[in-house]
Amino acid sequence: MKKSDFHYALPPELIAQVPLPERSASRLLHVPPAPAPFEDLGVRDLPGLLRAGDLLVFNDTRVIPARLFGQKATGGRVEVLLERVTGAHEVRAQVGASKSPKPGSTITLDEGTVLTVLGREGEFYRLRFETTEPIEKVLLRAGRMPLPPYIQREADIRDDERYQTVFSKHLGAVAAPTAGLHFDEALLAALRGKGVEFGHVTLHVGAGTFQPMRAEHVSEHTMHAEWLNVGAELCEQIRRTRAAGGRVIAVGTTVLRALETAWREGEVRPFAGDTQIFLFPGRRIHSIDALFTNFHLPESTLMMLVCAFGGFERVMAAYRHAVEQRYRFFSYGDAMLLWPQAGQGAGAEGHA
Repeated sequence: MKKSDFHYALPPELIAQVPLPERSASRLLHVPPAPAPFEDLGVRDLPGLLRAGDLLVFNDTRVIPARLFGQKATGGRVEVLLERVTGAHEVRAQVGASKSPKPGSTITLDEGTVLTVLGREGEFYRLRFETTEPIEKVLLRAGRMPLPPYIQREADIRDDERYQTVFSKHLGAVAAPTAGLHFDEALLAALRGKGVEFGHVTLHVGAGTFQPMRAEHVSEHTMHAEWLNVGAELCEQIRRTRAAGGRVIAVGTTVLRALETAWREGEVRPFAGDTQIFLFPGRRIHSIDALFTNFHLPESTLMMLVCAFGGFERVMAAYRHAVEQRYRFFSYGDAMLLWPQAGQGAGAEGHA
């Protein structure tokens, strides 16, 4: 398949620029297996689409204020976007400057902390924070929320809270696991009342998630790496859920990436480390029974992952429907609940 196969026309005004006043007020496109019709619902209708004994799996990563500003010793302005914290005082980052900084040169952040350029690895630089403080403390003081490039405004105080999930816990992502942004305490309580159970993985979303796919043929693309942890407790939850006839629902593409990475010998097993798994049509999804996800960029690897799970034709039709019905797209946009086509599910039968 080609990258262009995953293109769809999106009017710019449908790209959500700000979050809604309430997290769970977003719309929800329900996509059952064909030939059942699409349903235009709300996220607050989710409990009615699930049943007691189902397991929702969330990504509990927490976004770091990864966008930093400063200047080189020559006075030129610099923007630094962290991709990953790699050590007690070292990071891998993208550096935006009029001229590429050389190894040994320094960047002084606007709040005073000095960074030394250690070297370059492809599009990323290795930087060292010249301070005895933990990097996280510097970031909380000096950094800004790294809103995606398609949000055409500067991050402000509302993003400090709304670009985090309410269950975020482990600091390390530079982009939010956006499907989780729809869940507030009221919705979580309603799901608990229905008998739905919750589990968690940690996958630190990297800046590579926003990188355009350069290869035209899908099979030639190399995925960026992201760190994840699938713990033994979640693996046991999944085993219990399946044994009891319940269904495993991934909240977001990051959860699906994590669970598929951890799938070995017919089940999800504990795993901690990097993943470069690339899921696209033709790759069978084993680990989940449904996917709750936002709408993704045309021709993106996330779009391909969703098509791998839900079926290319079905997902592309759902996206066309969402555009026609004026859904809000991308990070602060609306959501969809997607079931696989008949006979392609990972575990329990049925979707309702």
